[in-house]
Amino acid sequence: MANETTVNAPGAHEPGLKKVMGPKLLLFFVVGDILGTTIYSLTGKVAGKVGGALWVPFLVAFVVAFLTAFSYLELVGKYPRAGGAPLYVHKAFGIHFVTFLIAFAVMCSGITSASSAAQAFSGDYLTGIFGDGVEPYSWMVALGFLLLLAAINFRGVGESVKMNVVLTCVELSGLAIVIVFGLIAIFGGSHSADIAPDPSRLTQFDSDTSPLLAVTSATALAFFAMVGFEDSVNMAEETKEPSKNFPRALLLGMVITATIYLVIAVITSTLVPTAELAESDGPLLLVVKAAAPWFPPILFSLIALFAVTNTALINMLMASRLVYGMANEGVVPSVFGKVHKGRRTPWVSILFTSIIAVILVNSLEISDLGSTTSLLLLVVFAVVNIAVLVLRKDEVEHDHFKAPTWVPVLGALTCAFFASPLSGRPATEYIIAGILLGIGAIFWLINYFVKGKRDFEAESLSK
Repeated sequence: MANETTVNAPGAHEPGLKKVMGPKLLLFFVVGDILGTTIYSLTGKVAGKVGGALWVPFLVAFVVAFLTAFSYLELVGKYPRAGGAPLYVHKAFGIHFVTFLIAFAVMCSGITSASSAAQAFSGDYLTGIFGDGVEPYSWMVALGFLLLLAAINFRGVGESVKMNVVLTCVELSGLAIVIVFGLIAIFGGSHSADIAPDPSRLTQFDSDTSPLLAVTSATALAFFAMVGFEDSVNMAEETKEPSKNFPRALLLGMVITATIYLVIAVITSTLVPTAELAESDGPLLLVVKAAAPWFPPILFSLIALFAVTNTALINMLMASRLVYGMANEGVVPSVFGKVHKGRRTPWVSILFTSIIAVILVNSLEISDLGSTTSLLLLVVFAVVNIAVLVLRKDEVEHDHFKAPTWVPVLGALTCAFFASPLSGRPATEYIIAGILLGIGAIFWLINYFVKGKRDFEAESLSK
């Protein structure tokens, strides 16, 4: 999560961040960061790839994420400063361009995530409030949504971990509605007369391909659920007793979110036919209508819109601050480091990230945006798992968690597999990711030829 702070010149001596997060606040942060756009909007698209066995790709995605979580836990305990992937990669390899690419990939994942949220905002949930008449104007709504995020970002948003508790509770309330009414519909027989719960769908895979390819291609998209995972690592420096509290909060938070995803996947697939899910970017609204037709769809749609808005805002804040951090460290043109005198916000970086988001929203479908996000994250996670092994040679004085060697090895291999074409990813996703990273590489080269080689603090690329 991006925090609004006044950043001084590089090299200035600043006090450490205040340790304000206890285990409960940290747990809420982890849960709130992982839940969001994926579960509310992309569940149907995952079903379209795998078939009725919707729970399988989410289970596999979380298993892969758990492996990477143990790698992050070792690194957070070893280097308990706000940092994240760029810091760890830089400590492991010390290659500035590689560190920059990892930071830029994290930034791009935030933009593609926010873009998918914009499409979700302008889709079926908005129709649930205003009716089908709003559908022809969905592109305008998505554009307006991104402009609103840019305006809020420009105005300045002081992020608070206590506010995150409130936001998480709102998101969880919508998921609780789905789970409670869904279970009642399945086991109590109280549901819409238009549907017939069919548990047999839970073992059905897409008949157009092999079950293995159906699962791997769907998992490649389902990994979008991990978009908030990297953010939580940046809170280590603000956590009380991070070596003790962070591992517990992260693992418990992932267990909670994995359970929620799996339960909702089972309920969703049981109550709603796969073909209907695959066509919807508001799948949970279909579940509520099927399980509790008397429940006001407007109310649930509002909750869903709030959830995707929160996710998008956090990601756009993170993306703009990352670009600003890169400019502040002299690795991209300094124009991106310009701060508005009145608002004290990085307006050029905000404009840049918002323009990219607008282009993506008007060029790609929500499933393509989600898949590109997961591709970028999987590449970052694969490199982080390798970094763990490289950094084993770097001894530190304090005690910290150490993952069994096979965990980062398996984590790197599985992340690399699901990021590769072997998982069933289409070439378009690599083209999109390549273009985004290519933009970053161009800025790097421009800066390199204008100002020469620049050393920088990797920590500053992660805040």
